[in-house]
Amino acid sequence: MDYKDLADVIYPDAKPIEYYEEKYGPRDLPQGAEVTRFAPSPTGFVHIGGLYQCIINRALAKQTNGVFYLRIEDTDQKRKIENGVEQIIEALAKFDFIPDEGMISENEEKGEYGPYKQSERREIYHAYAKYLIAQGRAYPCFATPEEIEEIRKKQEAAGLRTGFYGVWAKYRNLPVDEAIERIKNGESFVIRLRSNGREDRKIKVKDGVRGHIEFPENDQDAVLIKADGLPVYHFAHIVDDHLMKTTLVVRGEEWISSTPLHIEIFNAFGFKPPKYAQVPSILKEEDGKKRKISKRKDPEAAVDYYHKEGIPSDAVNEYLMNIINSGFEGWRRANPDKLMADFKLELSKMGVSGAVFDMVKLLDVSKNIIARYSAKEVYDFANAWAKQYDEELAKILEDEEYSLKVFGIERENSKKPRKDLSKWSEVKNNIIYMYERPKSYDFDKISSEDAKKVITEYLKVYNYDDDKQTWFDKIKDVAEKLGYAREVKEYKQNPENWPGHVGDVSTVIRVALTGRKNTPDMYEIMQVLGNEEVQERLKKLV
Repeated sequence: MDYKDLADVIYPDAKPIEYYEEKYGPRDLPQGAEVTRFAPSPTGFVHIGGLYQCIINRALAKQTNGVFYLRIEDTDQKRKIENGVEQIIEALAKFDFIPDEGMISENEEKGEYGPYKQSERREIYHAYAKYLIAQGRAYPCFATPEEIEEIRKKQEAAGLRTGFYGVWAKYRNLPVDEAIERIKNGESFVIRLRSNGREDRKIKVKDGVRGHIEFPENDQDAVLIKADGLPVYHFAHIVDDHLMKTTLVVRGEEWISSTPLHIEIFNAFGFKPPKYAQVPSILKEEDGKKRKISKRKDPEAAVDYYHKEGIPSDAVNEYLMNIINSGFEGWRRANPDKLMADFKLELSKMGVSGAVFDMVKLLDVSKNIIARYSAKEVYDFANAWAKQYDEELAKILEDEEYSLKVFGIERENSKKPRKDLSKWSEVKNNIIYMYERPKSYDFDKISSEDAKKVITEYLKVYNYDDDKQTWFDKIKDVAEKLGYAREVKEYKQNPENWPGHVGDVSTVIRVALTGRKNTPDMYEIMQVLGNEEVQERLKKLV
């Protein structure tokens, strides 16, 4: 008996791999096109690091006229959660990540290289495992957990590396006929790689971020197929990336140490490995120290956090692009009206040390993003967010015509659009004074009695139909009449001559109307409030 007989006993119904090689032929893409993928497990929420990788994958695919696809790696059935795939798809869609092919719902997909869910590719993995067994590059291993633990203890006692390799790889050289007999007797087994590597030999791999990295060869007889018949990640992703014609694998730096194993499995098949770009982790600074941002500790690790907070997806994407390529920030300043997709991402310009996630910086990026939105866009985004997370705000925004005027203040026709919003959860507090009259007043340097005099005099000259210059000249007239400096610079030259200046007078009017000392342009606010409402608010103080 030979290895082919062993392979036939283990996988009697598996097709020859030639069937799949022919079925999944070359992609019809231009030269240099990158085929990239996002391949999460449906075991919980999408991590911010996953979104970070999506941005890189999609950008590199799009700028080379390639393909970005979504594959679901669900071979760990114990950790799989209900509707996990749907959660991934919905989370990505909120950030405008619609893959060119792959999974589009819990049980639907598009594209010619599926199934795109690993749990539905079992027969494919079995075919490729059978091929390796028949070639003598993989074998059934019957080691029990107790046997593996015993091996580990002996290795530790001898001061050796732990693992299943060399003389420690029990069952590696089990005679074929004995292996077949054990299988027919119903013994449980896994399929392991029969490694040809040696730790004293080196391989060199070119990484898209780090350049050339040298590793010891893999010498571990790693598990390829578990006892339940499903593959481990190391095996499944290699078969999938080969058949789906992936050209570039972007993944976290935690996979760097696994690269020699992956290269050996590709070589065992005679397949050309894809390029690897193993990107640095996103870090968080805490008590002066840096650590990886954590699913368990940090709410901002979940991409759904940003949606709940109302931080626009554009802002999150652009902030992450800042982390990915430092040149993006300067490009954005020079090209404020261009789409992020117009920026050419270059892996070689990516830093190799982890970037610290900075919420302050993200919100600053968000302010700039929202400042570029039209009043209609701000209204639509804020209203959609409110309907999901803030019933009171949703009620306020029901009057769309009025709300559009509110959001239009100091926005579309302004040389310096307002930058007072960084997320939709700030909208209600930001605009509430346009919908509710003030409940209290703080006039800062001016007493309530003097404020009352300002309002009394201002009501005498106020005219809703005044243009902006006439409107402000009247405020200056009121200031002068009441003994305040007509010009701020005049006051600064001789402050002892006046109790205040025109700015203090206009602050009284602003507080009377809004209850706040700082707001966007007061003339525009008054125009939106309307003549009757302005007068009613002012008269409350007289």
